[in-house]
Amino acid sequence: MLAGKRILLIIGGGIAAYKCLDLIRRLRERGASVTPVMTRAAEELVTPLSVSALAGEEVHRDLFDLTKEAEMGHIQLSRVADLVLVAPATADLMAKMAQGLAGDLATTLLMATDTPVMIAPAMNVRMWEHPATQRNLALLRGDGVRVVGPEAGDMACGEFGPGRLSEVPDIIAALEAHFNAGPLAGRRVLVTSGPTHEPIDPVRYIANRSSGAQGTAIARALVSLGAQVVFVTGPADVAPPDGVVLHQVETAQQMLEAVEAALPVDAAIFAAAVADWRVDGASASKIKKEVGKMPTLSFAENPDILATVAQMKTGRPGLVVGFAAETDDVVAHATAKRERKGCDWIVANDVSPETGIMGGSENAVVLISDDGAEAWPRMGKDQVAERLAQRLAEALG
Repeated sequence: MLAGKRILLIIGGGIAAYKCLDLIRRLRERGASVTPVMTRAAEELVTPLSVSALAGEEVHRDLFDLTKEAEMGHIQLSRVADLVLVAPATADLMAKMAQGLAGDLATTLLMATDTPVMIAPAMNVRMWEHPATQRNLALLRGDGVRVVGPEAGDMACGEFGPGRLSEVPDIIAALEAHFNAGPLAGRRVLVTSGPTHEPIDPVRYIANRSSGAQGTAIARALVSLGAQVVFVTGPADVAPPDGVVLHQVETAQQMLEAVEAALPVDAAIFAAAVADWRVDGASASKIKKEVGKMPTLSFAENPDILATVAQMKTGRPGLVVGFAAETDDVVAHATAKRERKGCDWIVANDVSPETGIMGGSENAVVLISDDGAEAWPRMGKDQVAERLAQRLAEALG
């Protein structure tokens, strides 16, 4: 999908600038050409020589280069690319973009371009959460700028939280989704998948029989229609799909945090089988067996991820889809769940042991919406995913 594409890469002055060396290498491996632009701050962190060597092109650094400006170099640079990628997009760069400032080559290119722009933010967690940065982010999204990341994790400064530059494979996946023409091109969709594992002690946990096959198939079908898919998965049996922004988690709480960090999105599909309860005060060491004595476990309720997102007052996805795995009175229970959670659609299925659906290769679902209950015939999980992805594309228009 990236073969023959021309990427204008603007490298901002964040500590994560070093990741751009790997990004350039991987883009060129996929057949894309990369024209690098570096801010002065970026040059303090990565050498122009190393960037140029990997890109196979000259690094552009100065706005006022007499030779190039005789040919309107900065205008030409901004318009021959298929996409302008800013990585890392610092708080400073985002602020300048949002306000339309053009004081150096990087910001002038961003003002002069008529091609799509994607940013990969990276900064300290407090800077990311600052109201000014969030206002600028909203302005940029409103202007049509595509955003990938940031991720939550440990910072170079020693703090923890959202603000880390997305990993290179995730940025590549976002680029591939952008160039994949289809009815969901330009749409960002969140998919949760797999079970969650709730620890009892370091070696034991509470889980369920979900394989993650249906969620993985849904994510794959959405990517095929051009969506940028954020895929949040528990410890599934099946491998995650290609071309997604991947977040692997263990517990329900971790899944909720990953989901909230991924917002905003155009649609969210909650196919994960999230454990309803966790052990309250899981043991830090293995619980030893004692003859004639049973351990006592206290339980606490896990966060309701579907309801949390479906009932958001601001930033709610345009379409929220839940799943209901039931063993009896499937339609009645799923209909009640849809009303209770506040989601738009519920995909209900019968997971009674005799059906072979939980962990199997087929599914038989009922789609419940404002239009009522629509029963689909039993089919492979890939076919269920393709049908659901197409319905989602139609709903989003």
